[in-house]
Amino acid sequence: MKRLLLTVVALVGVLSLTIGLSSGFAATRSSGAKVAVASTSLGRILVDARGHTLYLFEKDKRGKSACSGQCATFWPPLITSGKPIAATGVKASLLGTTKRADGRLQVTYNHHPLYGFYKDTRKGQTTGEGLDFFGGEWYAVSPAGKTVEKEAKTASSSGSPSPGYGSGYGY
Repeated sequence: MKRLLLTVVALVGVLSLTIGLSSGFAATRSSGAKVAVASTSLGRILVDARGHTLYLFEKDKRGKSACSGQCATFWPPLITSGKPIAATGVKASLLGTTKRADGRLQVTYNHHPLYGFYKDTRKGQTTGEGLDFFGGEWYAVSPAGKTVEKEAKTASSSGSPSPGYGSGYGY
């Protein structure tokens, strides 16, 4: 009887360990930021898990972010705590990460660090497209990993180019 009890306790321990390891791997996978593709007024572009447009910053060099401080307040980096997840239409081979100055991992696509824009509050908005702030231009990213540039509009049809957050921020 004692031997049977020890065997059962050992099996329960092994099962607990196995279940714990399995859920640990699942948690690691699910902690990765998701990158998807959506159709917008700019065409098919990369979006985050909420469906918000992802942008690249032309000032970034060699896969490293040049956007921190107030820049990152207006253009929040897409941060991940695990391997980024490619949804349908996203090339997993182009997804990666880069370490930011603060130690967090930022998702990259085709070696471009990815960012959101604080004025994009709904799915499909592309209000950050083509803006020139913080020393460089910002563009949505195509599923091929290239910049998406909208056709130029006249000043009267495009409205104010100002994102509306005042002056004094170094742009």
